[in-house]
Amino acid sequence: MDKKIPKNVLLIGKKPFMNYVNAAQYQLKNNKEIIICARGKTILKAVDIAEVLEKKFMKGEIEKVEITTNSELFDSRKNEGKKVTVSTIKIILKRN
Repeated sequence: MDKKIPKNVLLIGKKPFMNYVNAAQYQLKNNKEIIICARGKTILKAVDIAEVLEKKFMKGEIEKVEITTNSELFDSRKNEGKKVTVSTIKIILKRN
């Protein structure tokens, strides 16, 4: 059950903001497009990363192609047997 994550997918977590910005820049130099994925509290960071890349670090070089929102159902860590819904976002950035 070991799922391979494609190299052009950037999963946003708890690392510092600039780590993800630098990783995204590196990925965009080597790939035509990248997918920034986040869920829950990290959605804010994912949106900020995409905006900073598009408007500051790679201005005129990239564009947002698609933004998809969704939600996933998980088992609660606190209450066994209870399901929790977590929001997700996927932002696709493409090099011009």
